[in-house]
Formats: sequence, C-alpha cells, structure tokens
Amino acid sequence: MRHLSFKTQSANEKIVKRDWYVVDATNQTLGRMSSKIASVLRGKNKAYFTPHFDCGDYVIVINSGKAVLTGNKLQDKEYQTYSMYPGGQKIEMAIDMQSRRPNLMIERAVKGMLPKNRLGRAMYKKLFVYEGAEHPHHAQSPKALSI
Repeated sequence: MRHLSFKTQSANEKIVKRDWYVVDATNQTLGRMSSKIASVLRGKNKAYFTPHFDCGDYVIVINSGKAVLTGNKLQDKEYQTYSMYPGGQKIEMAIDMQSRRPNLMIERAVKGMLPKNRLGRAMYKKLFVYEGAEHPHHAQSPKALSI
C-alpha cells in the first residue's frame, strides 16, 4: 500500500489574500465585537491561518460612539494612563471616554486581544475606527462583517 503524504502549507506573502471588512458598531456589545474584530485581524477566520505570520484582513469600524457596554460598566469601568512621572496617573470613567473619545474604547479593547509583540503591532495597524458613519476607504470596496 502506498503512503500518501500531504504537506501542510504555511502562510506567506504569496498565498495570503487580504480583504477589507466594515463593521457597524451601532448597538454592538464592545467586548464581543472586539473579540471578533481581533480574530479577523489575526486571520483566524482563514483556512491557512499561521500563528507566526500576519495573514489577517483589514477592518473598518464605523459609528464607534454607538457601541454599548453591558451591566454597570458604563459607570464603573475605568481607563487608566500613566505618564511615568510622579502624580502622572490619570483615570477616566467609561461614560466620559465614550462621549470624549469613543474610538479609543474600541482601539484599546481590540489591541488588548492581539499578541503583545511586533506581529501584534503590525496587525493593529490594519484597524481603522471612525466615529461617524462615513469612512475614506470606499476604493477598497469593503464587505460588511456580521457580528
């Protein structure tokens, strides 16, 4: 009997095809939406996913201010920054962050779900978040991503 051998193909620049997706954040739960976006940015939705290669797609998020937080998170959740100077810690509540910089909430949520290395930083650059319903990436003809 002959032995059949199949080689697992590792992803590289020749076989990776990057698509563009658009996500409408209106009435979407922040964490659930962010985990789906992080998965698409990593490329885990593809058959040839390779952990050590950036094979993910581009993601555009529109209406970022309309994402929702469940439970009491809107009043209880804190976003902390620290400037490394004495007294340089700043704490901002989620309700203030949503009104002032809603893009940052989604960006920080997705970034926390990506790998913490140069590969994760490359994946993060493929995320584009906009507060309104308009975006400047119409030339890429993005597809709608259902969450």
